[in-house]
Amino acid sequence: MQFRQKALAKVQSPEELDIPVRLARPQGWFVLAVTMAVVAVACFWAVTGTVTSTLTAPGILTHAEGSYILQSPVAGQVTAVFANEGDTLRSGAPLLSIRTDQRTETVRTVAAGRVTTLSAKIGAVVATGADLASVERIDNPDEPLIAMVYAQGDSSATIPVGAPVDLTVQSVPAQQYGVLRGHVEAVGQIPETQQQIADFLGSSQLGEEFSAQGQPVAVVVRLDPSSGTPSGYAWSTAHGPPHTIESTTLVSGSIHLASQHPVDWILP
Repeated sequence: MQFRQKALAKVQSPEELDIPVRLARPQGWFVLAVTMAVVAVACFWAVTGTVTSTLTAPGILTHAEGSYILQSPVAGQVTAVFANEGDTLRSGAPLLSIRTDQRTETVRTVAAGRVTTLSAKIGAVVATGADLASVERIDNPDEPLIAMVYAQGDSSATIPVGAPVDLTVQSVPAQQYGVLRGHVEAVGQIPETQQQIADFLGSSQLGEEFSAQGQPVAVVVRLDPSSGTPSGYAWSTAHGPPHTIESTTLVSGSIHLASQHPVDWILP
């Protein structure tokens, strides 16, 4: 009964139509105006602005033809070594001799190149198939270096050909001489196995190192040439290091990916 009396009193009360309605306080209008301005600026930036990201991956300086591993064709003892690490040999040049029970076998280079690693020493006993040396294929001593960078397969699809690359060279202090400049020349279509990497670089250790996080995709980086630096390549500083850079030097590559509008992250 009490509820019914309250309802009747509400119905009988006159409507307060003459009382002004306050929609918002001045402070509320100010906050709303600021919010709308921020949203408008954000939308404008999302459409017209650009964001550039980088992809970092390990790599190595080498020549375009890669390297190969010389293995022992027989089991025996190394009796002579005819070359040193760093020597450039022609195709078919003698590298070392191995004496077996019946004869002495001379191991020769398969292709012309530079000896980067010489595993067998005089007196060493080797088994058939043992690694004796790594030889980097070089047809021309003045052939320019490239960088082979190994990016993880799930991120390689975003790497465009021609993208600029900054290479931090392990043997060059970056704070003093800067980073090496280059551009992406080619991106592998499929990930490479540890054995494929080892076969190209002539090193099972490097094959294991570059595939430690999974099968990567090989990215070929062409170094930017420069006639004004001692190394013959462009650096982020004016002259770079006061010496040449050698093949088989490890690097870390920062690949600059294509710029995107922030709105592209939202729209399909």
